[in-house]
Amino acid sequence: MRHSQRVSIHGTDLSLSRLGLGTAPLGGLFKSVTESESDAVVTEALDAGIHYIDTAPLYGYGVGEVRVGRGIKGHPQQPVISTKVGRLLRPGKNTEFDKFPDSDPNIEIYFDHSPAGIRKSLEDSLTRLGRDSVDIVYIHDADTWVQEAIDSAYPELHKMREEGIVKAIGIGMNWCATSIAMMKEMDLNVALIAGRFTLLDQSAQEELYPLAMKKNVSIIAAGVFNSGVLANPVDGAHYDYEPASQEILQKARAIGKFLEKYEVSLPAAALQFPLRHPAVASVLNGAGSVAELRANIASFDAQLPEDLWTDMEREGLILPIPR
Repeated sequence: MRHSQRVSIHGTDLSLSRLGLGTAPLGGLFKSVTESESDAVVTEALDAGIHYIDTAPLYGYGVGEVRVGRGIKGHPQQPVISTKVGRLLRPGKNTEFDKFPDSDPNIEIYFDHSPAGIRKSLEDSLTRLGRDSVDIVYIHDADTWVQEAIDSAYPELHKMREEGIVKAIGIGMNWCATSIAMMKEMDLNVALIAGRFTLLDQSAQEELYPLAMKKNVSIIAAGVFNSGVLANPVDGAHYDYEPASQEILQKARAIGKFLEKYEVSLPAAALQFPLRHPAVASVLNGAGSVAELRANIASFDAQLPEDLWTDMEREGLILPIPR
């Protein structure tokens, strides 16, 4: 099945499944998740052949990492695990408790992008994951500290890669311009880019993806629903973490209407769309329940008509890939 097919990461011996499991939902993003449901999601994913799980200190203020560590412990299928650096945790007032209801109200996020701060960030993550090393580490959301990422974070992660604590170094970003700036200056293995190569936004194909191919950086495509509007474009749906405008809603609905002629669901097209670009190694999507995970797998594995993308290009619904 497509979701469990393996693909290699440049410059490493790592191989990921074509579909990965994102764990912001398992960190309780916007909705509480029970420990038993979290365990069930991780087990279901591993049993289904998903060989890549991504997490971060941000997700539930450490809860996501703890749940990933517990979920994979003892399972015969040990996946590739990625986490992120850029945010650290300490006692304090949690200002995002409404966003992560499963988090500790007495834990706060702080930022320390010095070499020592980057090392401590990863060491704390390893403790929460219950591991001595991790496969992939992403520099997370460095839009406002690009130079520090280049000058401090990357060199320290490079040291940790040489020490065997990390196998691959990447960036985990939402925006093209800052991703390009970092990719030009770093020897990256992988880049997790959210929301910039979707049915609604193909900006990554202009410069970012060609640069990644030139520099042999594997792309993990995340945010394929653009925060939810491509999963269900109803009033109140989100686009890039904000309420979707009527213009965005109308475009998403027009795409959904077009897909009906092909008997293809909007989520299936959204999940599979990134694979049409040769830069993309894997698609990462979150699931907060077993039902969501199963739906994602079914959508990802659904057979799409061979001419779907070219027909959508012809209708002006998506941009053609530059050749």
